[in-house]
Amino acid sequence: MKKLIFRKFLLDTTNFFLLSLISLSIIVWVMQAVNFLDFITEDGHGIKVYLYYTLLNLPKIISRILPTIFFISLFYMIIKYESNNELIIYWTNGIKKNQFMHNIVIFSIFFLLIQIILTSLVVPTSQNAARSHIRSSNIDFFPSLIKERQFIDVVDKLTIFIDERKANGELKNIFLKEETSDKEENQIVIAKKGNLITKDFKSYLILYDGVFIKKQNKKITNFEFNKTKFDLTKFATKTTTHPKIQELSTNQLIRCIKSFMEDPEHDNKKDIFCKKSTVKYSKQELYKRLFTPFYIPVISLIACFLILRNKDDYNYNFFKIFIFITAIIVIIISEISTRYSSQSDELTIILLILPFLIFFNNYFIFLKRKT
Repeated sequence: MKKLIFRKFLLDTTNFFLLSLISLSIIVWVMQAVNFLDFITEDGHGIKVYLYYTLLNLPKIISRILPTIFFISLFYMIIKYESNNELIIYWTNGIKKNQFMHNIVIFSIFFLLIQIILTSLVVPTSQNAARSHIRSSNIDFFPSLIKERQFIDVVDKLTIFIDERKANGELKNIFLKEETSDKEENQIVIAKKGNLITKDFKSYLILYDGVFIKKQNKKITNFEFNKTKFDLTKFATKTTTHPKIQELSTNQLIRCIKSFMEDPEHDNKKDIFCKKSTVKYSKQELYKRLFTPFYIPVISLIACFLILRNKDDYNYNFFKIFIFITAIIVIIISEISTRYSSQSDELTIILLILPFLIFFNNYFIFLKRKT
């Protein structure tokens, strides 16, 4: 009987959690997807690249809101059960409040494991896949970027100016400046007219009646042409395509930090993220992935304090607000602690044990105040 009662509560909480998580994730994802429209309007990527990139950001959104949604789900269901006098069934069936609390904490460990899997495995993999897709994609939405009498430089090492764009797609008075890695070298193309064509998801400019002006080794050469084909697919977007620490695997972060623990002067020239100047960010990222999820049992225990009062208490509403604010503060602390997790070894140790200190402190307070 007791197992059936607990099963109903946990099932109701899980259903509410999933509904809330999916709903809020979609809302945040849509808002974020709107911000990513710059990939099309400014960076020249196609809709396929845009959709793929935004979908791969969904695991990150879920991992960020999961702890808060989990607490709100517990908070809401406990209040709902109390309002409907359903918690009385637990107490009349001989279920003790500390037993109820223990079941909730054990239940939260399941979500702790899910969060660790998300932050340490799923999110880095999806973020790296999204960035890799951007790196391998070309500027397949180039036609929409061409505007009259504007210098267009959304692609790396290329500047375009079009004086006029006619209704039939013909371009008039075209200026192109192509740069190289050597700042002393560049190439300028000037044409009276041209057409932008797209074939097999690749863009080209067909130029007529123009001149090439090339600067190389402090010498300038030029030659005229009647017709030429200028390949635009060789130019990359200016979108940030290099990997970020958030996209590195957890194993890479651990190996890097381990190297510096063994040799503080370690400096891996081949790995830009495993350097003395950047290792602190690796520590922060590893802390966020593996240790902040341990605040989930803490906030679940805080939610359990609601069962210590009933709805007939004079200050029950104030108590609900107090519990809610306390949990939100703990969630904020878990987020802020990431920033300071690499300041010093002493502070790192304190932050590592902080969730356990908060948990056991609240645990003993709960046992002391239970009725």
